[in-house]
Amino acid sequence: MFEQEIATFLRRHHYKCVTPAAALIDMDGTLYDSMPLHAEAWHRMATGLGIECTRDEFFLYEGRTGASTINILFNRAFGRDATPEEIKKYYHLKTVYFNEYPKPGKMPGAAELMNLLRDATIRRVLVTGSGQTSLIERLEADYPGIFTPDMMITGHSVTHGKPHPEPFIKAMQLARVSPSASIVIENAPLGVESGDRAGAFTVAVTTGPIPREEFVKAGAAVIFPSMPEAAAAMPQLLLELATTTLQPA
Repeated sequence: MFEQEIATFLRRHHYKCVTPAAALIDMDGTLYDSMPLHAEAWHRMATGLGIECTRDEFFLYEGRTGASTINILFNRAFGRDATPEEIKKYYHLKTVYFNEYPKPGKMPGAAELMNLLRDATIRRVLVTGSGQTSLIERLEADYPGIFTPDMMITGHSVTHGKPHPEPFIKAMQLARVSPSASIVIENAPLGVESGDRAGAFTVAVTTGPIPREEFVKAGAAVIFPSMPEAAAAMPQLLLELATTTLQPA
């Protein structure tokens, strides 16, 4: 079922095999249907500053730190980076706007996928570019037994956010696994690029308006059109990953 995708990944990364021991999992748009609200909050903050933008462009920035997103906006509108004070001010404003909206629900299919990974004794590490606590604090109630506080990488944990590989490299270090023992689950091209650059077998799930081609270009090994479909296919994918060995040419 996934033979071609696995073989392509192994050849591209010069691996003999992938032995899944840890899953490195994004939050916004993967565990929670929160990206439309994030996009709305970013758009509201930016247009309030007179910066022209669209809501959909913020789906493409997903995974970046708040400072990185603000600097993209400032450089485009004002030709400079934001000052540290401006970053703190405007990220706080964006957070206030986000928290004014109704709480986003869990992404359909996400609980089934997380429980499957737990039952397969695969370690789980949260890897989010967000520094906001409103969703992170909900994880134990919404996904009981899936994550522990010591197995989380947030926007405050890294110097370089996605698409830099640092977030997933740090997650691998937390889980004490090598890249070839890691799988990434992401819904954003920047997160997919980050996971692939870190050397992980990266699974993309298209839960937003971003075309499939963007995930291909970012380096996704496998692409699913929804979280329920990812959950349904994951047992077979894990089995094939564990049993596929690339033979010498």
